Amino acid sequence: MVGTQPTSQCEHSSAETAPKSPATTLWPGDLAAETASVVERYEKMVHGIALTHTRSREDAEDVYQEVFLTYHRKQPPCRDEEHRKAWLIKTTVVTARRVNLAPWRTRVTPIAPEHIDGRPSNQFTFGDTQQDGVFAAVRRLPPRHRTIIHLHYLIDLPIKQVAAILDIAEPTARKRLERARALLKHQLEEV
Repeated sequence: MVGTQPTSQCEHSSAETAPKSPATTLWPGDLAAETASVVERYEKMVHGIALTHTRSREDAEDVYQEVFLTYHRKQPPCRDEEHRKAWLIKTTVVTARRVNLAPWRTRVTPIAPEHIDGRPSNQFTFGDTQQDGVFAAVRRLPPRHRTIIHLHYLIDLPIKQVAAILDIAEPTARKRLERARALLKHQLEEV
């Protein structure tokens, strides 16, 4: 995923072109510390979005790594923590889409996990069978519905912010959430 160029709100002025005042210039040690702090705060969120999109623990870990490497390399200038969070969410969604659309994914037939060692290796499970069922139902949703369910319910973002992150109108986001709920309800009733 080298050369990933996600579009986002934080990149309106790149770090290379924006003049930095001497007070805000970060030294290499400061960059690493700042990136480590961001990773610590947002690792669960980024990994969760990646897992929701890729449906594979291994691919989710690749997306997770690429998102934080991109963050560290670019050091996007963000106005506040909400802006940084939106940048990370948008970058995670874009990177996960690229992984899903990669040519190797469309040309390769994966080995069924049960053929490797007798059990699914990348199946994420919770301790509770009810939670496992809900998570499995969310994973079966189409990507656009999976994303909006994850952002609205698991990350607890208001619909206005979800719409801004996904670059869609607020009424479109509301309708997509409504359809996602209906699909999820239908899938849960079938089980």
